[in-house]
Amino acid sequence: MEQLSAGKKLDQAFEKLGKEKSISFELDLDVDAKTLKLMDAESDPEPGEEIPDEAAELISGAKISVTVESKKAIDESEEKDFVGMAMKVSTSDGDLLDYRVVGDYTYVRSDVEALGKAMDTPMPTADQLPPEAKGFKKVLEGEWVKFNTKEMEKAGQDMAEEMGKAPGAKPSPEASLDAKTQKKLAEALREVIAREVDFKTAGGEDGTEHITATAPLRSLITEMIGELRPLTKDLPPGMDLPSDKDLKDIPDTKVAADFTLKNGELTEVYVDLAKLAENAKVKKFGLVLKMSGGTKPVAPAGATELNLEELMGGLLGAMMPDAGLEEGDAGFEEGAA
Repeated sequence: MEQLSAGKKLDQAFEKLGKEKSISFELDLDVDAKTLKLMDAESDPEPGEEIPDEAAELISGAKISVTVESKKAIDESEEKDFVGMAMKVSTSDGDLLDYRVVGDYTYVRSDVEALGKAMDTPMPTADQLPPEAKGFKKVLEGEWVKFNTKEMEKAGQDMAEEMGKAPGAKPSPEASLDAKTQKKLAEALREVIAREVDFKTAGGEDGTEHITATAPLRSLITEMIGELRPLTKDLPPGMDLPSDKDLKDIPDTKVAADFTLKNGELTEVYVDLAKLAENAKVKKFGLVLKMSGGTKPVAPAGATELNLEELMGGLLGAMMPDAGLEEGDAGFEEGAA
């Protein structure tokens, strides 16, 4: 009875989310920088390819918040129904990246200096930019900039043509599933979860309930892929399923996910990944998903509109050694020191 009750409660919680017109969540890793460095060393990176200390600190402290808004219920929405999206990457020191899509425009603001340090890729200063890329100065200064979304898509198409595709070629349609196939997939996955996942429930205070789902990772994924194989003909082109040989590389360690429900609504999911590291020194490594208010997708005031052709042309010019910018490159390195 506990199995059925817990599974049904989770089903109902996810169904409630699907009926919403707006969903917000926050995602972060429950891990410290020291553990990330340890796991990186275990992967035996090439000399010079080790994760930088700055990147480990950034990843361990970063949080990603996302909000999606639609004119319809999320589980009934198609691409044309979504009216806004906001994504923010932040740390205790401030926001690293803020990205929004509202109406006809895409808005971006970022801490370029902090991102450059974390990726061990110093960025040029505003006075090192060529005249053609003067609009990029706003980006380097951490101010809001905006692009016309359709023009951005066209610029991407033009770049694809320059890289060898036929002129005027239309981009490949995005992979999507029809409603009938989605229903088949959902039913198949539910059957696997009912067979392979062990559920335990624990009550809390003020209407809070914890449901822990535990399953051997390789067995669970293998069973799921097995259920999906008969549906391959209904999947969009490019959605190739892994082979049985590929799946053998996945550890069969038991993974636990803790779902927190408040009055029947999903508020948090915690997935314990420590055992997957296969290293006894890794004590704490988890993935946390919290349902939250997020950032409402609204157009920020004062955003500078950038001309994509000028911007891209200027940046490409800055990176080309035959553009007469060797001295600028040397100055760039000095400024990065």
